[in-house]
Amino acid sequence: MSQTHGPPNATASSAEASTAAESLYIDGTWQAAAAGETREIRCPADSSPVATVAEGDRSDGERAIAAARAAFDEGTWPSTSPWERGDLLLRVSDILVRDREEFARAESLDTGKRLVESGYDMDDIAACFRYYGKIAGTDPGHVVDTGSNDAISRVSYEPVGVCGLITPWNFPLLQVAWKVAPAIAAGNTFVLKPSELTPSTAMLLMRALHEAGLPAGVGNLVLGKGSEVGALLSEHPDVDLVSFTGGLHTGRAIAASAASNVKRVALELGGKNPNVVFADADFETAVDYAMTAIFLHSGQVCSAGARLIVQDEIHDALVDEIVRRAQSIKLGGPFDEDAETGPLISAEHRAKVEDYVRRSVEEGAVLRTGGRRPEGERFESGHFYLPTVLDEVEQGSQAVVEESFGPVLTIERFRDEDDAVRIANDTHYGLAGAVFTSDASKAQRVAGRLRHGTVWINDFHPYLPQAEWGGFKQSGIGRELGGGGLREYQEAKHIYQNLRPEPQHLFAAE
Repeated sequence: MSQTHGPPNATASSAEASTAAESLYIDGTWQAAAAGETREIRCPADSSPVATVAEGDRSDGERAIAAARAAFDEGTWPSTSPWERGDLLLRVSDILVRDREEFARAESLDTGKRLVESGYDMDDIAACFRYYGKIAGTDPGHVVDTGSNDAISRVSYEPVGVCGLITPWNFPLLQVAWKVAPAIAAGNTFVLKPSELTPSTAMLLMRALHEAGLPAGVGNLVLGKGSEVGALLSEHPDVDLVSFTGGLHTGRAIAASAASNVKRVALELGGKNPNVVFADADFETAVDYAMTAIFLHSGQVCSAGARLIVQDEIHDALVDEIVRRAQSIKLGGPFDEDAETGPLISAEHRAKVEDYVRRSVEEGAVLRTGGRRPEGERFESGHFYLPTVLDEVEQGSQAVVEESFGPVLTIERFRDEDDAVRIANDTHYGLAGAVFTSDASKAQRVAGRLRHGTVWINDFHPYLPQAEWGGFKQSGIGRELGGGGLREYQEAKHIYQNLRPEPQHLFAAE
């Protein structure tokens, strides 16, 4: 495998990068890209080399799809008992626990994320595989009452087929796990295309799946550009389902490509998530969670609480305190034990965040803190951006409408409960939201009225493997996690048996 392995307290630049030309996993073997192309992976914290990996293209994708198709159509995997598939997932969970440190380091080097955060992610990933390992085989389908003793009617669930799985860079292995675990539990085969920026933990996972006994061809990994490999998975007639997590623009393109052969589509396309704070909320709790909601992983979280919607009575005090604390946040690399948040993923992404802030201020937003790169030699080679607070943001402005996907918090005001709900729902996204209040009845009323797939009350960010995750409106189609996440990878089949077949004589015999 090709990632750096330095001592636990090392920086990414202190260890030498290794190379691995054979980093595509196709039909049970590690292979180089057909064209011989490679890509250098660099740590966002200091631009130091992390790995050199194969850069696949459409021809590599074709080989992987063919392997997955053959494994599904001609192999024994789809007919393998669900309990056996579940046992395999449980073995993968055990490997993730065993190799937690290796996985976490690889994740942090690719993303620049703090090592402690990557460790938490690995725990959640192991839990995801464990959950689907335990529920595989627990749903035999159901019998339908025909209203007669002369027939039996039942509904069973079968695998969809070949799945194209396209995942993002912000939570590289977590998003992979949310797709791979239920796909395997359901009996599908798959081709995985992770972000070209953060491939290391996807490679480690394929190694774990191989060790756990996944048959050749069932799971395949192709690294490469989305415009090459991702586009192929979306349009290829031998792919039965495409599951994508990422940006709205790309999601629309994938949906359009998939429509050409009417394949199944599951899309998680981000959000512009409201965090509604009422005046009766506990002040310290509201401030603390508002900080976590947006500044965790430098705001590079699809469910980040980027819109803070505050009741008029506490607006000034709450925002002043958030600004004060934001100015004290310590930035640093993944192995800096004093760091509280890390860099953005790339120079290109930082430039987009900078442009977002510039346009927001031009529209009238008040820049309270941040809005620039940090000063100091230790930040010069990384892609850091200061935690930023934009106050007095107007509804309908681009600051409210667009995702920054960075450490940028926008502040809006509201008067009363109805006003809060109206403002919170005024977005074409609908992934997640939160409400902070000491009034339990009000909390439930507001949660019920918010048009978002997940709503937290007096909390922000937790999720459970057993609870569905997904968005309303343009935040996506379908669900991940929970029983609904498994259903995305299954086809329902109705089987009707006539127990007393006899001629009906609907048409006269000659």
